[in-house]
Amino acid sequence: MIQSVTEQEIATYNERGYVVPDIQLSVDRVRELDAAVQRLIENNPNVRPERLVSVHIDRMNDEGVRGDEVFFKLATDPVIVGAVEKVMGPDVVLWGCQVFCKPASDGMEVPMHQDGHYWPIDPLESCTAWVAIDDCTIENGCLRLVPGSHKARRSFQHGLSEREGLVLNQYVDDPEVDLSVAEDVELRAGQFSLHDIHMIHGSNANRSGKRRAGVAIRYMPGTSLMDRESSRSGSSSGYMVNWQTRPLWLLRGENRAGNDLKVGHE
Repeated sequence: MIQSVTEQEIATYNERGYVVPDIQLSVDRVRELDAAVQRLIENNPNVRPERLVSVHIDRMNDEGVRGDEVFFKLATDPVIVGAVEKVMGPDVVLWGCQVFCKPASDGMEVPMHQDGHYWPIDPLESCTAWVAIDDCTIENGCLRLVPGSHKARRSFQHGLSEREGLVLNQYVDDPEVDLSVAEDVELRAGQFSLHDIHMIHGSNANRSGKRRAGVAIRYMPGTSLMDRESSRSGSSSGYMVNWQTRPLWLLRGENRAGNDLKVGHE
């Protein structure tokens, strides 16, 4: 029987903007993902392990990272896709998958931000499944979220940082936002959270002796369009992204917005 998100968990997602479903990937699956992270790091020696973008593309992708098929298998797993469908709706398009691996002692900080500042999706709707490969704790820099910050369905003011040691270079700098209410989302290896595109989130640097690895899988509804001609392609976010050739996969339902599902596929 496939594990599923409950009605109460759907209500929590709608109210708070995120939820940790009562779903656990198997120990064998976590080991498979851990081995894939090790291969990624070995195959991409010139890329910071927090910036391993589009890892589900099993080749050298157009963003300078050699991916691994294990992550495409994860991104299309019926358990995870089914959970996303429950909170986002029946039309599910896979468009991104990034490993955030913070090495012990020098793992980089992700400043508090909203993903919509970086993504050319119209209308701006998306759900991220954040899958823990290691135990993710406050100590090693787990995900942090501002509950309810998605409700306004708006982009808050962001500032630009030149500070060293950041995965991204924009951060929420809005007097309307109280970052002190952020919650730490500690996950056991094999657990995952779901969060909304308008959610304010980030994570602290890892200064502990324990690695913190996780993978963020990005899905958008088939009613949204990926704007491939967006001027935001490039390295302005802090590392290279390429919207022009980013492949999309329709996993469930219909491609109602007419997304190009051929570009980027070999």
